[in-house]
Amino acid sequence: MKVPDLYCGKRLFVGEGRPIALGIGEAEIRGSGFVEGPLQIGDAGAFSSVEATVMIGQETNSDNPLNADRSLYVKGDSKFEGDGQTENAVYITGPTTDVVYIDGDVFITGDVDCGNKGRLAARFAVADALGKTFDMTHPTKGEGWRLAYACVEGPEIGVYFRGRLKNKTEIELPYYWKDLVHEDSISVQLQPIGSHQDIIIKRWDSEKIYLQSRGGIPIDCFYHVNAERKDVNPLHVEYVGNSWKDYPDPNHLNKDPDDESRNLLDPQYRGPRNTVTR
Repeated sequence: MKVPDLYCGKRLFVGEGRPIALGIGEAEIRGSGFVEGPLQIGDAGAFSSVEATVMIGQETNSDNPLNADRSLYVKGDSKFEGDGQTENAVYITGPTTDVVYIDGDVFITGDVDCGNKGRLAARFAVADALGKTFDMTHPTKGEGWRLAYACVEGPEIGVYFRGRLKNKTEIELPYYWKDLVHEDSISVQLQPIGSHQDIIIKRWDSEKIYLQSRGGIPIDCFYHVNAERKDVNPLHVEYVGNSWKDYPDPNHLNKDPDDESRNLLDPQYRGPRNTVTR
């Protein structure tokens, strides 16, 4: 058995090596230590074989009144740098509900796979089944009251444009609609303001809606224009499957949005149009 090598400024070295990171000569770090082989701390029976370079087991000596509840407590920033030797760079298990508890923000640059279980997944499942909703403190009644709204839903991938037209005969649609929507999917609803004006829709295209009133009466009305998007494949409203993962077009739901091969207009998954108004 080799006796630990104690020397120079109260440093501890166990083994033959001399770590460069701890300094050599005048650059030696006082109070540093080096162990060449595996190091185990805590309960002697915590490990049956060498699991890591440093193994820390919970101290179970009942005669020690100072036993701690944790096997490791770190104050200060920490860094883990994996080397690919195992499937998981950091692997954490525990018997409690909150195995990992983080008090603060979390920033992740890679993918996150939560296994589709737990509290977040439960809320997502409810949202998928009952509609896309948001919930907030009531803007008028304040604390103690909530306001819940849901997104407009329908059997198409649609967009809308609404507003008021006054003393004009043309509704100018957003300039980008000519590249965003199918012209033959456009529908228009009009509501006269103040009096009956017998407004009719003479014609339309992807840029304007052309109106006409009885006897040239000045037009004053609300309008609501709907259309189906053409920059993506039509929505498959009904399909065979047991979950959203069975949706016929993997480009929409199952493929990473950053995947360069993702094609929302992939012809092999294109179904019939959802809305045609001509």
